[in-house]
Amino acid sequence: MSIELLILPAGCFVAAFCAGLAGFAFNLIAAGILLHFVSPQVLAPVIVVSSLVVQSISLPTILHLVRWRRLIPQIVAGVIGTPIGVMILGVASPRMVGAVVGVLLTGYGGYMLARIALRRAPPSMGEHPWADRFIGFLSGILGGIGGFSGGLFAMWHDVQGLNKDETRARLQPFVTVMQMISVLTLAAGGFVTRETGFLILTALPALIAGTWLGLRFYRIIPAQGFRLVLLSLLFLSGISLLV
Repeated sequence: MSIELLILPAGCFVAAFCAGLAGFAFNLIAAGILLHFVSPQVLAPVIVVSSLVVQSISLPTILHLVRWRRLIPQIVAGVIGTPIGVMILGVASPRMVGAVVGVLLTGYGGYMLARIALRRAPPSMGEHPWADRFIGFLSGILGGIGGFSGGLFAMWHDVQGLNKDETRARLQPFVTVMQMISVLTLAAGGFVTRETGFLILTALPALIAGTWLGLRFYRIIPAQGFRLVLLSLLFLSGISLLV
């Protein structure tokens, strides 16, 4: 049995649990674990399709909370930004872009966790519709470059001081649409193969179990606990992009 079939379900379970709990970070967590064992060419389409599987399981649980009138402009901005990110990918180093995003997420996550440790109230910027769209646009660009769309989007909504349900109701539909675009792009480029399907089927039980367990924890975790999880995942996602 190859190392891929041994380590893939374990890595996907951990990433699915995190995504089920927080609504994002599957790509970054899975890549941080699995890139040490599986080649990027094989892993990229597996991660993107697996992330879409996870989102399709957990998204229905928060659809009734989604404020579509506010969210759709952000999604449209993200869709517009995605092909720009793909074009940038052709001329820029994905590793350099990942490092910049990693510094941003690590710095923000570490700073906010330190404020919590010092028992200081988190700053809140309130809601800014045009800034929302700009962040959606930038997140789409980052998604096109390397699948980083969730981190910046989550960071922005944490700054706005939203509660856990509002945060997830904005974050998860956005990430789902970005993943759908990524899957279509990879399929058009011939990256989604029979091997991709076989590996996803191998990881499917772990994806379902991890997502289910993450959703169970999400339902019982208090608001402050959810924020700790969100910030910790932002911090760890940033670290995974830097190492």
